[in-house]
Amino acid sequence: MPSSAVLGYNVDFSIYNGSTYTQVAEVTDITWPGYVRDAVEVTYMESADQFREYIPGLMDGGEVTIEMNWVPAATDAIITALTANTLGQFKITHNAGANVVFKAIVTAYQPQSPLGEKLTASATFKVSGKPTWAAS
Repeated sequence: MPSSAVLGYNVDFSIYNGSTYTQVAEVTDITWPGYVRDAVEVTYMESADQFREYIPGLMDGGEVTIEMNWVPAATDAIITALTANTLGQFKITHNAGANVVFKAIVTAYQPQSPLGEKLTASATFKVSGKPTWAAS
């Protein structure tokens, strides 16, 4: 059976500005939202066979990180989102079949200028609430 693997290429990261999405330029790596569920311990004095017991707790969408070639004029939207001190809306689109829209706060933005190499930057977004997945 042939693989259904998809190349990590042609993926866009965009920031919603209230009326439209603005694509962040020259993104080189994206970590998508994930899912983590808390395990709430409910062990009591007569739990069977001295084993701990758990029930499902709350879920967390994790963090989204992006890395990019730093083009200062093209990354202003990230600085704006970080300094706005509000919950923003973001979208990742993979043209091979999936996209996700999520609300998040920007928790970090770090440009770098290594001597003799390309300028780079990274940004971290803490997901708030449930990400919405759909076909692209």
